[in-house]
Amino acid sequence: MTEPALLEVAWTDPITGCRGYLVIDRLVRGVASGGLRMRRGCTLFEVRGLARGMTLKEGLNYDPDGRYIPLGGAKGGIDFDPYDERARDVVARYLHAMRPLIERYWTMGEDLGLRQDVIDGVIAEIGLLSSVQAVYPLLEDRDAATERLADAFRIEVGGLGLDELVGGLGVAQATLTGLEMLGLTGPNRVVVQGFGSMGGATARFLAEAGLQVVGVSDVRGVVVNPDGLDVENLLRHRDRFGGIDRDNLKPGDELLPPEAWLDVPAEVLVPAAISYCVDSDNQAEIGAKLIVEAANMPVTSDAEELLAARGIRVLPDFVANSATNSWWWWTLFGDVNADADEAFGKVRTRMCDLVTAMFERATLDGLSLRAAALQLSERNLDAIQARFG
Repeated sequence: MTEPALLEVAWTDPITGCRGYLVIDRLVRGVASGGLRMRRGCTLFEVRGLARGMTLKEGLNYDPDGRYIPLGGAKGGIDFDPYDERARDVVARYLHAMRPLIERYWTMGEDLGLRQDVIDGVIAEIGLLSSVQAVYPLLEDRDAATERLADAFRIEVGGLGLDELVGGLGVAQATLTGLEMLGLTGPNRVVVQGFGSMGGATARFLAEAGLQVVGVSDVRGVVVNPDGLDVENLLRHRDRFGGIDRDNLKPGDELLPPEAWLDVPAEVLVPAAISYCVDSDNQAEIGAKLIVEAANMPVTSDAEELLAARGIRVLPDFVANSATNSWWWWTLFGDVNADADEAFGKVRTRMCDLVTAMFERATLDGLSLRAAALQLSERNLDAIQARFG
């Protein structure tokens, strides 16, 4: 049975009346890590699950020989439309209300519906040092660490920031290793649902690895091309929310309605946008052999059981999308420098090792991939508890 969260906070915006939440699932050495999301319909139940997922990510990536010391898990969420012109003001009021927790306990960054530059701007306005300042007391040399992280955030590769690329590379490497473990070494087609920070970078690295990205969706619909989409062209023509400019598509690209992302023939499906988008009803439309959860909690538990019965494997979110979180801390604590090649190498090696260990445990014990990953994470969480209390 999952232990109850350490702290749950519910907030009501005095201007719009919208609701916001913060859940701290666990503290390690007094600190928890997890992003802030904004979407219409966000609930406390959702944020609670996301916070638990962050605890599992931290545990899974524990290396007793590393400088990066895992933190606890937390998550924030605001039930508001990020496209609304009032969204930034809502974020500002939410962060101001959560200020005491951000100062001492909660390290946070961007998540669905929010960009890091928006969070950083608001954090500066309300007089805080950083969105991750709660971790500062754990650093040996704070000035060197924060300068290293700032330098890393200034790095761009092919027009995308390193902070965006590491998450997508992690998902892509998890996908490639998963396909290898399943023996699916032939030509593989991919559909990516969501083309924001995670989805866009994932699509780039999968295309670079030789997979055919045949479908990409945003809030307006699905762009498909059975011969493979020009991912770089789509990246050049998207807005800050991952919306694709329909006026700059290539010949052969076709448009389908939003719900058609499950219908596009492909071996791999990468949900990289919202939670609970694959449920017990629409899972029957999926013909892919592998689903890689780039988003947090995109596949419901009921749907996952039905997919398993049809032989479709689900590579869980707290494995596949953990690289962004780990890269922040690897950089801040000094396990990697502000260098793209070094960061990419660390992400590829770590994700390959994690996914391989998960598949091997699942095969050995007759478990689902999620159950195997849970065992690996919980083993590490026990070690963290023994070491730090």
